[in-house]
Formats: sequence, C-alpha cells, structure tokens
Amino acid sequence: MKLNRGIVFSLTTLALCVPFILRADGQRPKLPAPPPAVQVPGSASTSAPTPSTPAAMTAQDIDAFLDGVVPLQLKEQNIAGAVVIVVKDGKVLYAKGYGYSDVKNKKPVTTDATLFRPGSTSKLFTWTAVMQLVQQGKIDLDRNVNDYLDFKIPDTYPQPITMRNLMTHTPGFEESIQDLIVDNPKDMEPLGKYLKTHVPARVFPPGTTGAYSNYGAALASYIVQRVSGVPFDEYIEKNIFGPLNMQHSTFREPLPANLKPLMSNGYKLASGKPQPFEFVLPTGAGGMSTTAEDISHFMLAHLQGGEYNGVSILQPATVAEMHTRQQYGENPATSGMCLGFYEESRNGHRIIGHGGDTIFFHSNLHLMPDANFGFFVSYNSAGKGGISPRDALWDQFLDRYFPYTIPAASPVTNAVQDAKLVAGQYSVSRGGFTNIFSFTQLLGELTISAKPDGTILTDDMKTLAGEPRQWKEIAPLVYRSIDGQSLLAFQRNANGGLRASIDYPFMVFDRVSFLNGKSFNMVLLFFVPIVTLFAVLSWPIATWMRKHYHRPLVLTPVQRRSYIALRIVCLLDVVFCLGWLILLSKLGEGFALFSSHLDPVLRLIQIVGWLGSLGTLVVLYAIFQLRNMENSWWLARISYGLVGVACIGFSWFLLHWHMLHFSIRF
Repeated sequence: MKLNRGIVFSLTTLALCVPFILRADGQRPKLPAPPPAVQVPGSASTSAPTPSTPAAMTAQDIDAFLDGVVPLQLKEQNIAGAVVIVVKDGKVLYAKGYGYSDVKNKKPVTTDATLFRPGSTSKLFTWTAVMQLVQQGKIDLDRNVNDYLDFKIPDTYPQPITMRNLMTHTPGFEESIQDLIVDNPKDMEPLGKYLKTHVPARVFPPGTTGAYSNYGAALASYIVQRVSGVPFDEYIEKNIFGPLNMQHSTFREPLPANLKPLMSNGYKLASGKPQPFEFVLPTGAGGMSTTAEDISHFMLAHLQGGEYNGVSILQPATVAEMHTRQQYGENPATSGMCLGFYEESRNGHRIIGHGGDTIFFHSNLHLMPDANFGFFVSYNSAGKGGISPRDALWDQFLDRYFPYTIPAASPVTNAVQDAKLVAGQYSVSRGGFTNIFSFTQLLGELTISAKPDGTILTDDMKTLAGEPRQWKEIAPLVYRSIDGQSLLAFQRNANGGLRASIDYPFMVFDRVSFLNGKSFNMVLLFFVPIVTLFAVLSWPIATWMRKHYHRPLVLTPVQRRSYIALRIVCLLDVVFCLGWLILLSKLGEGFALFSSHLDPVLRLIQIVGWLGSLGTLVVLYAIFQLRNMENSWWLARISYGLVGVACIGFSWFLLHWHMLHFSIRF
C-alpha cells in the first residue's frame, strides 16, 4: 500500500492525541491512593519544625488549635466529617466530632454515637487477640502457621511462615485485592472459605522482606477463631470489646440492628452521594466499625500495660513485647516493626501506631508511650486527594505540643558518588508479582535521581506542596528529607541489589532492571497502542484515499489475506489495551468492582490478549508477504516494520507481566 502525506499527518495527529486520551489532563493514569483496608505511606513531615516552647496540652488549647485546622481541611478537601480524640495520662483529654455523618440530613459527627470504619487500624485488635492466646500458651509466635490451619499454605521456601511473620508483615505474600471489599452482603462468605480460595503467591522468604499483607492479618484472625473455638467476631466481643466497655464496636458485617443507625455514611466527596457500606471479607484485616470514644478505651489500655478501668486484657510484659522494636526492621536507620504496631517516631519521641483506609474512610492511631499520650483521627470521605489531611493534622499537632530541633548533620565525604550510586528506579515490595495485575507495579515505582550537589530527588514522593521531595545524605547511604524528618536509607538486599527503606517498615523498594523499569515499559505502553491503533484507523482512511485518487491496491491473493490479517491482529491488540484501560479507570470507583464477579470479563479480555499475542506470528508472516507489494512506497515498509515491533512488544509485555496467566486471582 502506498502512503501519502495525508496518512502521515493522521499518524502524527494520533501520536499527539493519545496521551490526552489516556488521561484528560495529560498525566499518566493513577491507581487510587489507598488500596482498601491498608495503611498508605505518605509524607512524614510537612516542614522542618521551628523550635519553640511547647503549647500547654490542655483541652482548651487543643480545642482552639483543632478548630482552626480541621474545619478548614473539611472545606478545602470536600470532606463530610471527621472525629479526633486525644488521651493523656490515663484519661480522655479531648474528643470532638466535626462536620456531618449524613450530609443530606445534616446529622453531626459525634465521638460517642457515630460509627467510623477505621480500616487497617482494626488489625491492632486482631494482634491483641493473638497475644492473648500467646499468653495462654495456645499460640506459639514461632511455630509454622500451617499447624493451626485446616488447609495448607504452600511450602514455597524452606522456611515456614510463623505468626511472628504475620504480625510483622514479613510472611512474603504478594498483594491480593480480589474480593477484599464488596458492597453487597450477598457476596459475603465465611472467613475460612475466603482464605482457602484466595491464597496469594509467596514471593519473598519469610522474615526477610517487609511487604504489607491483608491476607496475612486475615490468616491470623482465622487462627484466633480456630484456636479459641469461637467465631472471630465473637471472640473479640468477649475478650476485648466487653472488658474495655466498647459498647459501640463490632467486627460483624452486616452491622447489628442496634448499631446500624449510628453508622456514618462514607463519601468520595462531601458534595457527592453517600456510598454503599463497604463489606470487608477478611474482616480481621479491616472490618471493624467503632466510635472514637471506644477507640480511646483501647488506646488507654495499651498505654497502661493492658489495663483499662481496673480490667486487664493483656499482661504488662505482653504489652511491652508488642510495643518493642525487636521483631523486624530492614535498616537500623529507619523505623521498624513491633508486633502488630509499627514505629513512626518523630520530634524526638518514639511513636508507635497504625493507620487504616477503606475506600471512603481514612484513619490514624498514634501512641507515644514515653509521654503517656495517644491520638486518633478519622475522616469519612476520600476527599480531593493530593495531600493527606490526617498526616498534615498529626504533623501540626506534634509541632505544636512536642516542638523539636532537627540535629545538624555532618557533611558526608562521598555524597556525590553515593547519589549517583543510588539513582535509579525501585519497585515496591507490596504489590502483585505473579498475578495478572503485576504490571501495576510500574505505577508505584520510585524514581530516584541524583543532583550535582550530592542530594537526591524522589519524583514519586512528594511534599505537601506537591513538589518532588529532596533528600540530603546525613550518614553513609542514609538520607533525610530537606523539608523535614523523613528518612530514606539504602543497603544491599539478599541478591546484592540496592534496597531502599523508608519510614514505613512494612514495605521496601528494590532497584529494578531496565526491562522491569517504568521508563522502558511506559514507552512501550504508549508505542504499542499508537502504532496498532494507527494500523487499524489507516485501513478505512487508505481505502477512501485510493478511491479518491484512483490508485487501486494491487495485491496477490496471499498478500490480500496477509493485508487483512495484519489489521485484524492489530484490532485485537487495540481492544485488549482498551479493555484494560477501562478497568483501570474504574479502580477509582472502589475495589468492590474487583470481585469474583469480574472473572468473566477478565477471562474475555485475556482471550483477546491470547489471540493478539499468538497473532504476532501472523503479523510477522504478513509483513514478509507484503514486503514486495507493487507500487509500495518506502514509508509503507517502515510502517509495517513498526507494526511488527509493536506486536512483538505487545506479546512480550503480556507474557512478562503475567497478564495471560491461567489463574485470574489477583
């Protein structure tokens, strides 16, 4: 086929438009910030605090301070409501609800009668239940978890997975999100059945790599159920909620009739419609509903050696073990895991806690044992995004009541060389590695670039101003953010490659090869759709132009079949890409969409992918047949060459990233 300037113009126009088809603002598509029932890593500091005299931590001062911050957050971020509670020296010092639990009916948020969904903060109750059974000698933290189960976790590695691994997020499971959250109670299934049918692949040896695992926490809750002999939600009610007088808390889904009227609506935006109740299938990983007042009882118990109002849920030694950093820490310079809690130290104080997210609720729980102080905040809306209101609020609170002077760092001799050494692209340990969603790892890769002065930039870790975070080396391969106290440290992993550790110990970043890097794969993701889509669109355009200019296409029968087959394969590739693009665009609407009900759609898209991938052989044969077309122009031959490269790239991408995996569990 002879190409003319009109077709060349069409290709150029399409190439310029594709980035804007993928996203209206011209940016790459993004996954929603929080996968459900998980803590999302973010900024640990807004700005370097200015040393000053700490404000008096009184109810009056806290009220004045929070009233100047939280209502503004709700307005600017389009959030419906929030709740904040502060405990200090064995009592509730401050508690207040802001905004609405029901926007339409103007129902205000209260601390004692409004239920929030704290997401993964629920895990602290699961871990507390585990430690109760450890105290009783019924669970051994270092015993193979298979000994407690009625099914078997595969023996992928010589080392068994232990309860200690589960509690420190080091069992080595890949991320699993299918059926994590559903919005229809009919889709709920027993915990044991869920765990047996959703076993994720083991991708790291146990105890070696922090990789946050909702499945691991759910597994622990099932072990509590099996060892205790009662359903998990009943065990928590009898052994934690009851003793702590948490009368408005439950792991039951759907909610009990007496609590349902108290449940806050969840919102994407306060100006939008209320969203359906989120049913968390692995309930022990994030299915609790509670009030701020009830959470305060739990915080006080952990700050007081396991005791609340004269009732003990844990022995002091057990609480101390849970709170101690002795379990797992990738790098001594950065935060480590306790048993269930994780470190988040700042402003000269050791802080432990846990955050939590569903799609619509976002919470943080912080304990500062050395000050006998605890802080809990929860928002009932996703908001506009871009910043984390809970992190910003916590940072400002700490800087007001626990001001701190960041110690000066001595210059590092090899700063320029070290910056060049650590520059590159890093893949996060928390994600899919073997399932059909493994390619989304690319969207979470961390890009580190070196500056001439020896500092480094992290394009994917932003300041609250939205700028790439800049880091200065304060010790060999240990960096501190220039805008605050966050730390980024590097060391070699078991394979000899560089591994980056951040303030969140339940995840690390390993440097990736060129083929696994975002730069190469993103170019491929743009190149393949552009070329194959052009091949499809050029077909009718070229037909019209040939008729218009009276230039018939002269082909042999074999060439004609090849000509048609090439474009059919390109059409299959385009349909496959479009199908995945639509699926990814739906992620922002909630993970409830990504249940087993999606299996037929995924399988259909896979079939198209298989046909397109196998069709690459057809394309290469067609290009060979069309190489000597009569009256062909040199640009036509180049275009066919590009199509061949695109189809090969398409097949490589699908196979390399497991998108054609027989299993569609993810």
